[in-house]
Amino acid sequence: MDLKNIIAAIALSAAVIVLYGLFFAPSQDDLKNLSNQANQKDKVINESDAPSIDEEVKIKNISRDEAINSEDRIFFENEFIKGSISLAGGFIDDLELKTYNKTLNSEEKIKLLNPSLTNEGYAFNTGWATKSNTNTPKSDTVWIAETSNKLSPNNPIKIYFENDDGIRFERIISIDNKYLFTINQKLINSSGKTIKIYPYAIINRNNLPSDLTDFYILHEGYTLITGENLEEVDYDDVKEKKYSSEGSSGVLIQGDKYWMTSIIPEQGRNFRFDLDYKEKYVASYIDLKGYESRPNSVIEHSVQSLIGAKEIKQINQYKDELRIEKLDLIVNYGVLYFIIVPMHKILSYFFNFTGNYGYAIILLTILVRLVFFPLNQYSMKSMGKMKGLGPEIENLKSRFKDDKQQLQREMMKLYKANGVNPASSCFPILVQIPIFFSLYKLLLLDLAMRHSPFVWIWEDLSAKDPTTIFNLFGLLPYTVPSFLEIGILPVLMGSSMWLQMKLSPQPSGSDEMQKMQKKIFMLMPLFLTVILAPFAAGLILYWVCTNILTIIQQYIINRNIKVRS
Repeated sequence: MDLKNIIAAIALSAAVIVLYGLFFAPSQDDLKNLSNQANQKDKVINESDAPSIDEEVKIKNISRDEAINSEDRIFFENEFIKGSISLAGGFIDDLELKTYNKTLNSEEKIKLLNPSLTNEGYAFNTGWATKSNTNTPKSDTVWIAETSNKLSPNNPIKIYFENDDGIRFERIISIDNKYLFTINQKLINSSGKTIKIYPYAIINRNNLPSDLTDFYILHEGYTLITGENLEEVDYDDVKEKKYSSEGSSGVLIQGDKYWMTSIIPEQGRNFRFDLDYKEKYVASYIDLKGYESRPNSVIEHSVQSLIGAKEIKQINQYKDELRIEKLDLIVNYGVLYFIIVPMHKILSYFFNFTGNYGYAIILLTILVRLVFFPLNQYSMKSMGKMKGLGPEIENLKSRFKDDKQQLQREMMKLYKANGVNPASSCFPILVQIPIFFSLYKLLLLDLAMRHSPFVWIWEDLSAKDPTTIFNLFGLLPYTVPSFLEIGILPVLMGSSMWLQMKLSPQPSGSDEMQKMQKKIFMLMPLFLTVILAPFAAGLILYWVCTNILTIIQQYIINRNIKVRS
C-alpha cells in the first residue's frame, strides 16, 4: 500500500511538471522578449536626460562626537527627535530618537543618523544636478545660515549658497511634531545664463546596521513604491547590481527592523529611484523632467522625508495626510497583511484596556479560541472518539491482519457508526496556522512590542525568555551557552504540548511503523521546545495559553465521549 502511494505521488508530481512545461512555462520567444524589455529599460535609464548624482564623502574613521564638533551646525528638536544639520554639505546626518532606548534598562538613546565621516555614517541630503558647467552645491559646499534659530515645529530655518555666477540656492527646512522633514529648495537665477537643472535627494549609508536581523521572513533594506508597483530589495541584492524604478507617485524607503529613512518626491512629476553600492549604500531620487532656469527667474521644488521609528499608527496617519498609497507598507507584513492588520488593531485595543501587552496577548488568545470554538469542538469530539476507539481498532487489526482491504472497510464502518472523521482533526490546525504566523510577524515587527514588559522576569515580550532551565532559571550562579537558554515559557509550552498529546489519539499497533510514530509523537514536544526557545516570549506566551485552553476543552470532551462497538 505504501509503495503504491509513493508511486502515485511521483507520477502526480511528474504530471504537474509536464503540464506546466506544456501550458504555463514561458516559451523561448517570451524569454527573449523579457530579456529585450530588461535591456531596453537599462538603455532608457542610461540614456535619460537627467544627469547622474555623485556625492563623494570620504570616511575618516573618527568618532561620532568628533565629526559633529568639527563642523558648524544648525540644531533641531521636537518632542520625539533631536539632532543637527551640517552646514558643510547641508546633510541631515545627526538624529537621535528621544523616546527609544538602545537596549533594555539603558538610558542611551537610538542614534539613527550619523555623520558620513564615521564608519556608521548614515545621512540624508537634497540638491540640484545639471549637465552644464554651473557650480551647484556639492557634498563639501559650505552653506550659510540666514538665521541662527533652532529648527523646531512651526519654526523653519533657511540656509543658502550663492555661486560665482550669481545663482543662489536656498533650502527652507521644516519639521513637524514627529518624524516628517520638508525641504523646500529654491533656485534664484540672477545670472545671464539659462540652465537645465534637476532636483534630487539622496541617502548614503556607509555600512550595514549593527543590529541587522538578517531573518528570511523579515525584510530589511529598500522598498521602492512607484504607483501600484512595489519592489523589495535587500542590501545583498544592491551589492550585486544596480536597481532603478520610474514613476510619478510613490516613495523610497530604507528600513531597518524598527527604524526608517525615506525619500518622498513631489507627487505627480516623473522621477526615478536608483539603488547602488559604491563602497557605500546609496539610494537616490531624481526628477526626470527637470526645470529650465532662465535669467531673473525663481524655481521651487519640495522633497520630504520620514526619518524615525516605524510606529504603525503614526505611519497610517502620514499615509492619509500625504496621500501616498501603500505608505503603510513601510512596516511590511507580507502576504498575511489582511490578517495581521486587524489583529494589530485588536491587540492594541486589549493593550489600551489592560495596560500590559502580556495580558493583551492572553485576551487575544481567548478571542481566537472563541472564534474557532465550533471548529475546534467538532475536531476535538472526533479526536476524543478516535482515542476511545483505540481498543476497537486494535481488535480489528488483530482480526483482519491478513486482509488489509477488509480491515479498511471495517474501520470505516466503525468510524461511521461513531460519527468520526479521521481527517477532521487536521483541518482546524491548518486553519489556525496563518493566525500563529501572523501573530509571530506582528510581534516581530510591531515597535510597540519592543521592550514591553509582562510580569516578573519577562521585561521584553519581543525578545526570547531570559531564563534557562540549565541553571534552574537563575537560581544557580553561572551562565550557559546561548543554545541551552531554554526558559520558563518554552518549558511550559513543551510540557503543555506533551499533556495535550496524551489527551489526543495515539498511533496504535505493534508494527515498526507504528512504533516509530509513537516515538516521534513523544519527542515532538521536546523538539519544538528547543527549536522555539529563541523565539519572542510573547509568541511563546500565546502558544502556552492556546495549549492550556485546548487541554481544558479536550479533557471536558473526553469525559463525555461514549463509543459504540
